[in-house]
Amino acid sequence: MKLEGGRHRDTTQVKGLSPEITPCVGGLYCSYSSRQNSYSRKGQGDKSPTGSETVSRCQRTDVNSGEPRYSQESMRQQVLKDKEPQKVSRQSDYPVVSMKQGNACGEKGIEGTGQGVRDTSATPRGGEGMATKLNTLTMRAKENSKLRFTSLAHLLNEDFLLECFGELKTNKAPGIDGVRLEEYEVNKDANIKGLIDRLKSWKYRPQPTRRAYIPKSDGNMRPLGIPTIEDKIVQMGVKKILEAIFEADFMDVSYGFRPNRNCHQALDVLDKAVMTKPVNVVVDMDIEKFFDTIDHKWLMKCLEQRVADTNLLRLIGRFLNAGVMDEGKFSETDKGSPQGGILSPLLANIYLHYILDLWFERHVKRQLKGYTCLIRYADDFVVCFQNDDEAKEFSEMLRQRLDKFGLKTAKDKSRIIDFGRRAWYKAKQTGGKVLTFDFLGFTHYCDKTRKGKFKLGRRTANSRFRQKIKATNLWLKNVRNLVELKQWWQVLGKKLIGHYNYYGISGNTPQIRKFYKRSVSLAYKWINRRSQKKSYNWEQFCRFLKYNPLPRPKIYHLTYTLSSY
Repeated sequence: MKLEGGRHRDTTQVKGLSPEITPCVGGLYCSYSSRQNSYSRKGQGDKSPTGSETVSRCQRTDVNSGEPRYSQESMRQQVLKDKEPQKVSRQSDYPVVSMKQGNACGEKGIEGTGQGVRDTSATPRGGEGMATKLNTLTMRAKENSKLRFTSLAHLLNEDFLLECFGELKTNKAPGIDGVRLEEYEVNKDANIKGLIDRLKSWKYRPQPTRRAYIPKSDGNMRPLGIPTIEDKIVQMGVKKILEAIFEADFMDVSYGFRPNRNCHQALDVLDKAVMTKPVNVVVDMDIEKFFDTIDHKWLMKCLEQRVADTNLLRLIGRFLNAGVMDEGKFSETDKGSPQGGILSPLLANIYLHYILDLWFERHVKRQLKGYTCLIRYADDFVVCFQNDDEAKEFSEMLRQRLDKFGLKTAKDKSRIIDFGRRAWYKAKQTGGKVLTFDFLGFTHYCDKTRKGKFKLGRRTANSRFRQKIKATNLWLKNVRNLVELKQWWQVLGKKLIGHYNYYGISGNTPQIRKFYKRSVSLAYKWINRRSQKKSYNWEQFCRFLKYNPLPRPKIYHLTYTLSSY
């Protein structure tokens, strides 16, 4: 037991909880329940003890000027305007302060403010002001890794949600209510205002997601959960708040669904590890139906490591338990986070951060003697090892770890293979072949340079190549008579550029050239099937292609690494 601020707090490890997930018992530590209590502390400063896991701040008032006294960092960033001293009550705009606003405004809500209280912050409402508050969250999270934020839900105000609405993508499938983004935008201000009123009074409840299916590269169907426009807006707001906090905690091994990070960075790290480090074994693991099997209780415990705002946690819980509507049949969701939602990728990253990333860096690495490296993109990850026995030991430890949190590895997709320079030289001497593995749509194999030395080779995975060709063929079939040729020909060119942007990496030139040739062949096929009369023969089509060229294959990402091992 520890005594902090005159209150007892239990820091004992809860039995059965992961060592990386430490709960804090005692609720909100430094909340000021009334505005009178806040003003009684003028000139006294913050009485929170040094090292407290929750930060609270009360604005101190200078006796002479009546202006709030800010830190030197805040004074450098903001120029405070002159205001009339002490004519209105002030409300803290600091996002970590815990205020029981329901008592002040007479209702329990998310953004309730006291009667007669106006926003007197120096920054403008929405836009720059909200970005400043989110940056403050990130700064505070970086300063104290054990900080738990007690007041976050009030950030979901009207200006913030309008900003979130502007970031939603158009031409997306609607939810179960059938309302599209263009229809919602007609009465945007009124709709957002009504949404805020329902959030304040806790009458807002997320609607069930609409179930849809898309094909996977292995031939199966991937289930998606498509939320409504209002749910997307709120999810976008919650995502921005959580992202500002947890980005300070996420480790460098994670690359999926994070700002300023992408697949090619993960591929580049893997290339450098294989080429410059003693990598001899690769553990290729796949989590079976990860998004459908996330345990809600464990996920909420992970969120509580940083978030102590019960209002925000309650809102996230409502999203998780909203249910799914599949062909008119409603089904409850007691586990999982549906793919297709804006919030789901971030929740998945938070879940795997505590379950996999921290566990690997703090527990697994300390037990190993050889080199090891984890590279994760969402739920897809590979682990490189120097020693064979350590790779097998990790595989068994990982299965036990995932089983504890309600996850399982796909046995048909998980394997341990000898891969790297040592395996390549051994296969060269014995005349055998080195096994390959797929990661992020590329097949990784052991190749050689022009001088006959080892290098890591990549090519488009066969399953992904077939899937892209099939999708191109279906699109050409549907669009050939829908619009004129000159219109969809430009769209086809943009699709090819999009393919080159992702698969155009060093060593993959033959595959993207093959994709270009197949696409041109399919275009010729469906141009001549627009009617019973043939439009072009091959010679005429080549002449048309000469004057209306499609983008040629091009390498956009140089990933070759010089060997230093």
